[in-house]
Amino acid sequence: MSVPSLTVRLLRRAALVAATVLATTLSTTLVAAPAAQCADSCGGSVVVAPLSHEPPSTGPCASPEPVVCEIRRSTPAERVEQREIRMRYHQLIGDMDRERCAMRTEGRSPEEIARRLVDMRNDAKEITRAGMSPEDVRLLEERNTAKYGNPLGPTADQLYVKYGSWEKVADAATRTSGAVDGELGLEYRPCPCELAPAA
Repeated sequence: MSVPSLTVRLLRRAALVAATVLATTLSTTLVAAPAAQCADSCGGSVVVAPLSHEPPSTGPCASPEPVVCEIRRSTPAERVEQREIRMRYHQLIGDMDRERCAMRTEGRSPEEIARRLVDMRNDAKEITRAGMSPEDVRLLEERNTAKYGNPLGPTADQLYVKYGSWEKVADAATRTSGAVDGELGLEYRPCPCELAPAA
């Protein structure tokens, strides 16, 4: 496998910067909700295994996850960048957990919360895909467009049809792929919302 071009490297670096900026922006725009608590130690990545130092795979990939296949075809240095991008993605998912908690405290409806989280999730996907190869992004977007009519994936309404409740849509929006996380030696630590009892 050839070394990635300077353009690809610059795009990946730009994706890391963009993810950091968005994570900071989302964190500072969330509404503070004193009646809702989300521990500081949650909503992020936990490193559970070292990254593979194996050379890029050149054989067929048995994983059904295209991103896992991309990771396996990457160099060890690229895997380090992919882990950094994934950890920033986990920070964005943590921001979503905290947003859900704040919105619950504000008395927002399950539908409003779910729709907001699906929008935030799609924004996070767009950021992480900036660090992928154009070919892999194209394949993911073609798959999603064929399946959902949207290159970023299902809409809130499509998820509601699938799951049957807005709470389940919100849960799905804040899930991460265990297969992708595991390939990068990570686990996501969710940040559940603990609401104070009503007075």
